[in-house]
Amino acid sequence: MHDTAFAADPHQVYDRLRAHGPAGPVELAPGVDATLVVGHETALRVLQNSTLFARDARRWKALNDGRIALDNPVLPMMAYRPNCLFTDGAVHLRLRKAVTDSLARLNITRIRRDVEPLADYLIDQFSERGRADLLNDYAKLLPLLLFNKLFGCPADIGDTLTSAMSAIFDGQDALRANEELTACLMELIALKRRRPGDDVTSWLIQHPAGLTDEELKDQLVMLMGAGVEPERNLIGNALLLLLSPGSSGRDSGLLIEEAIDHVLWNQTPIANYATHYPVQDVDLGGVVAQANTPVVISFAAANSDPALAEARRMHSKGAHLAWGAGPHACPAKDPAQVIAVTAIEKILNALPDLTLAVHEKELEWRPGPFHRALVALPVAFSPTPATRMVSALQNRTVTAPDQPPAMAPLAAARQEPARKKGFWSSFLDIFRV
Repeated sequence: MHDTAFAADPHQVYDRLRAHGPAGPVELAPGVDATLVVGHETALRVLQNSTLFARDARRWKALNDGRIALDNPVLPMMAYRPNCLFTDGAVHLRLRKAVTDSLARLNITRIRRDVEPLADYLIDQFSERGRADLLNDYAKLLPLLLFNKLFGCPADIGDTLTSAMSAIFDGQDALRANEELTACLMELIALKRRRPGDDVTSWLIQHPAGLTDEELKDQLVMLMGAGVEPERNLIGNALLLLLSPGSSGRDSGLLIEEAIDHVLWNQTPIANYATHYPVQDVDLGGVVAQANTPVVISFAAANSDPALAEARRMHSKGAHLAWGAGPHACPAKDPAQVIAVTAIEKILNALPDLTLAVHEKELEWRPGPFHRALVALPVAFSPTPATRMVSALQNRTVTAPDQPPAMAPLAAARQEPARKKGFWSSFLDIFRV
């Protein structure tokens, strides 16, 4: 599941496994064996039974025995972290409640309000060129910047957070990037303990669960990891569908919400994940998953299970497993969909003649066992002036009393000596949010 053949056509692997049963053996990365669940009913059985199937990766026998190299590329996604994804029982309940209660304070109006200026800012970066890579210039950066806003990051911390998370996702010196990420999040937590704000970091700190600094850091890492990669793939895959010529694309009048639902069913952004470790040997429809070995759920394969043919044809929202199921189901599916819809609306409205710059068959899918992600999404369009941020600032009616008028930061940014800045500090220079 780690080569280009799998990336190009993962369903040939799922179908081959399904021919022998609801689960089967796979290699996630060189030397990393696992059992992949491809049947919908069996996937639900694993996801909903936390007594028999634990999430704590400290059970992983091959890793404990030293048979998995510490630089193995799947380790950052599979190794234990003390967060909601890798804990069970009372510890999981305590951490998850802090996260879900904090996320519940993000209403839909606020999310749209936060996404729109970020989208305007990013579109302005490439709209005059008449060409762009919508994955790396837009779908990848927007969720990263949005988390800076949701976490309440000041400029310098936000720049580090954005660059470190990008490096981790891209596999660029991941150890150094992880150190930078840890340091900047601990700095953010210390800042928010001194000066809390109206943001997710402060809400987590204030939660009755009483999270330690280490626990806070790990929940923030989990939120970014679980939010950025799936979100960029959801936006990118839906844009590909909408821009593809033919019956399924924009020409057919497909609504953005319908495109997102189609992607969740058929190009599931996180295709294979939710690693479990059986507490004892367990029979999964004829394949025995041994105790303390990885059992990975294929959300993509479960969604394509022939048993769901009718539900898939009707695009029944409650049937697919793109958001998981059971005690570890995604707690942010509504915000995630609002973010994607808003981001796609903004780009299609801003660049109405947007088209793919290459044939759909020429697009590459990024290798890796867990995601369904494009390498790039090159597009072409009529060049338009980069004035969206200026318009947004002129239309802004509310200015915080401790801030200068909305246009002042834009002028100041233009007068500053040229220096290397990150996306987040550059954004804050223009639009003080």
